[in-house]
Amino acid sequence: MANNSSSYVNLLQSQLPVDLDAAEPLWFGSEGPDEAYVMSGSEVPEASGVKSTPQQSERRKWSPKEDIILIGAWLNTSKDPIVNNEQKGGAFWKRIVEYYNASPLLVGTQPRVLHSCKQRWSRINDHVAKFSGCYDRALRQQRSGQNDDDVMKAALDSFFNIMNIKFTMDHCWRELRYDQKWCSLVQGKDTVKEKRKVVDLDGEEAAVGEEEARPPG
Repeated sequence: MANNSSSYVNLLQSQLPVDLDAAEPLWFGSEGPDEAYVMSGSEVPEASGVKSTPQQSERRKWSPKEDIILIGAWLNTSKDPIVNNEQKGGAFWKRIVEYYNASPLLVGTQPRVLHSCKQRWSRINDHVAKFSGCYDRALRQQRSGQNDDDVMKAALDSFFNIMNIKFTMDHCWRELRYDQKWCSLVQGKDTVKEKRKVVDLDGEEAAVGEEEARPPG
């Protein structure tokens, strides 16, 4: 009896008209790479047991508020003598991330991971250091009749000519420009770079110092 029912169903399906112009059915789990939707870390259902990767959860821009909190975390941690003397590398950055994520100004936001914080700080440090050099140069070249806005415009133009991108971290620059700890590290690094190579009596270049001055971590 079962065989007769199966044959009957097959017969009915074989009689169904085939529309050659109809769109292909969308089979779940078989989409091509351009059709599949990749969920972000916050969209993965908890019940699925799938944990979001740092790359998935960190695909979001940093706001000026977050930048300033990160700068404060770095400055406070780097000025802690216990941290400087006893903690280096990963431990140093772990303290920074903990300080950052504990900020009351970030309540309700998704915590940042170490890799994201370190990468963002590296970008801030590099761009602000370069812009500071551009600003100092523009300030030295300031002509009579020029005001602060003219100096800033000259510094921004100089940064763009060097980096080929606009400087968008003026909020970071205003936080760091007068901080003695950060300024001393940047100036010390530039000084070592200038003195890094000397010409000996044979005309050969010798390296001065084994490492450039750099911030902890």
